[in-house]
Amino acid sequence: MKNYLYLFSIFLFIITKSCSPRAKGKHLFILSGQSNMQRLKLEESFTPTIEAEFGKENVIIVKDAKGGEPIRRWYKNWKPKEGNTPEANPDLYSKLINKVNVSIKDEKIKTVTFIWMQGERDAKEKHGEVYEKSLLGLYKQLSNDINRNDMNFIIGRLSDFDMNNEKYEHWTMVREAQLKVANSNPRFSWVNTDDLNDGENRNGNVIHNDLHMSAIGYKKLGSRFAEKAAQIINNY
Repeated sequence: MKNYLYLFSIFLFIITKSCSPRAKGKHLFILSGQSNMQRLKLEESFTPTIEAEFGKENVIIVKDAKGGEPIRRWYKNWKPKEGNTPEANPDLYSKLINKVNVSIKDEKIKTVTFIWMQGERDAKEKHGEVYEKSLLGLYKQLSNDINRNDMNFIIGRLSDFDMNNEKYEHWTMVREAQLKVANSNPRFSWVNTDDLNDGENRNGNVIHNDLHMSAIGYKKLGSRFAEKAAQIINNY
């Protein structure tokens, strides 16, 4: 009798789980940053990978990026380590969030994933010491504005362009800050770009450890972002 009741309870559990409604809604992906994000062509690899994973009808993808810009063009409360200049000028964030709000109007959103590829300008301007705080602040700012406390966050770590900090003095400092943020939360992660800036660029020129990615590198970057996003989403 005990065995019968035990088996029956397992059967009821399986039936209940299989019949419970799955959360409905679309997966929102927000991509932003500076030139290496701007040059990323979503249709080459990111969008096909995401749509293959979740279905074209189940995803919303919003991208807005601009080359050569520091994080203070997005983060409203950005401050330098010392003094009061330069000041935050988050006009690019306003542009981004406006696009997001238009895209999700009247839509039910199941998950949100923020993908960020930026940091070169901050390394060049030597603002690496405040980059970690700024990156976390930007994440919280976006989370609050779209009213999601479960937003996923994927960071494209700076490449191996200037590992000796000769041209961009805070290059490795920003890289380390990005990793620290990426490892601070189970919903955060990062992708490696060290192998994406060698080969031929889109103009057919041979590059090595370049500031920007190769033609193939951008395709791989899009795939890595998409695969990492799918991994995090499927884990929750």
